[in-house]
Amino acid sequence: MKILLDDLTHSGVQALLQDHLTSMHENSPAGSVYALDLSGLKAADVSFWVAWENDDVLGCGALKALSPTSGEIKSMRTHKGHLRKGVAANILEHIIEVARSRGYSLLSLETGSGPAFDPALSLYRRYRFENGEAFSDYEASKFNQFLHLKL
Repeated sequence: MKILLDDLTHSGVQALLQDHLTSMHENSPAGSVYALDLSGLKAADVSFWVAWENDDVLGCGALKALSPTSGEIKSMRTHKGHLRKGVAANILEHIIEVARSRGYSLLSLETGSGPAFDPALSLYRRYRFENGEAFSDYEASKFNQFLHLKL
């Protein structure tokens, strides 16, 4: 598995991101989806990586700079054909390494609640992310959760 910075032009990457957005809208209340679309992922403050095996897109993840000392994990998604193979863990480890190399002291994320989000929550908690307060422009609700990792 290779994890590479990506420019979001590959059709397989775009399809994975469309699946991600569709799933977020299917499993979240109206107004509670904060997933970035292609234009949001192309912003100057966002780095986007794709995990590849030969020509197969395995998964993706992004890191958004929030400040000189903090970042936010965005758009973590594993292709449905590659679930339970360690793809998400490898991408998460890569993002954590990049965050540390940038000198970040805090890594945060927003996610939802319910069965569709349980696998992601389990992964983040395995890496010692802890529930905490809303950050950035987010507002807390009964649905969303905020997780933080001190680096």
